[in-house]
Amino acid sequence: MSGFLAGLCVAVLPLLAAGFWLGRRTARPENLGGLGTPVEHATFETLHTASLAAPPLRAGLTGETARKSARRLRTLLGTDALCLTDQDTVLAWDGLGEHHRTEIMERLGSLLETGRGEAFRLKCDEPDCSLRWAVVAPLTVDDRVHGALVACAPRESAVLVRAAGEVARWVSVQLELADLDQSRTRLIEAEIKALRAQISPHFIFNSLAVIASFVRTDPERARELLLEFADFTRYSFRRHGDFTTLADELHAIDHYLALVRARFGDRLSVTLQIAPEVLPVALPFLCLQPLVENAVKHGLEGKTDKSHISITAQDAGAEALVVIEDNGTGMDPDRLRRILAGEVSPSGGIGLSNVDDRLRQVYGDEYGLVIETAVGAGMKITARLPKYQPGVHSAGPLPRE
Repeated sequence: MSGFLAGLCVAVLPLLAAGFWLGRRTARPENLGGLGTPVEHATFETLHTASLAAPPLRAGLTGETARKSARRLRTLLGTDALCLTDQDTVLAWDGLGEHHRTEIMERLGSLLETGRGEAFRLKCDEPDCSLRWAVVAPLTVDDRVHGALVACAPRESAVLVRAAGEVARWVSVQLELADLDQSRTRLIEAEIKALRAQISPHFIFNSLAVIASFVRTDPERARELLLEFADFTRYSFRRHGDFTTLADELHAIDHYLALVRARFGDRLSVTLQIAPEVLPVALPFLCLQPLVENAVKHGLEGKTDKSHISITAQDAGAEALVVIEDNGTGMDPDRLRRILAGEVSPSGGIGLSNVDDRLRQVYGDEYGLVIETAVGAGMKITARLPKYQPGVHSAGPLPRE
């Protein structure tokens, strides 16, 4: 997070400098509606325009995002025309002189190879065209040139060359952040696939075996369990959205526990205390079910007496507090630490470390799992979920097939 903030500061500084220069250049003594001095007014306008241009760029460099941001970027530079390109074509053109598209792309070859900006005179036979110079600045991500920002003006200007370079640098930072967002999404998808792969084949086999055992003795019970199994597997292997609601996750857990109780009968008891106001809270998909599966595994293995699992979800102001507790065999705290650190990968351990990692990635390090355990003392897992987090939105109800 600190690296992100540092990068953000680096991205904003060129814009502040551009706003300062613009304010000094256009300073007038009259009152500016309470916004302060001309320099302060220009700085505000610069940052406001940049804030409007940034969201499309955070989705990457495409024709659509280029069209949405080009006008704002042209406003930042105050030029007659501006275009954004990738390595092959002009993605968006805003302003005058769009007939210069082909000429500009023909001149981009050296920039794409060297990554160095340049200014050159435009050739034009149009009598009404006022554009005479173009300034090209590279757009780079991880030291690779992905495209260019091109500003066109009636005359050559050293100030425009510098300003275009600074704005292109800011755009490049937005594209790098977009690349990080996409990398995080791919990582989350990979981790969800890992969790799906950990849905125990033994659990599937045992569930089907239990259902089969009821087919002759209690067909209605077999039908109910088969529906529970279908709903649980359907939810676990859904393919839309990285996030779900607490209500949907608890509903899937209920299906899972119905199958477990059918197998173990009176050996397992479960209590739930759920505050209705936290049910709409969004959270990472398949975030709580692995914790309940861990509680079942450690609550039942090695025990002959009854096991108990409690699941509570409480309203804690700006957060939802979810606690999953069992009275099972527990775990050595040092071993648990090594599991969460990824130093060991015992059977079932990936669930805890996976969930802990994803919570930290989505909400920050302060939102990792809090686990209390000792050998023979059971386990208590606490997860804090912010009720609101930018970018965390449920994909909505699972569509029926």
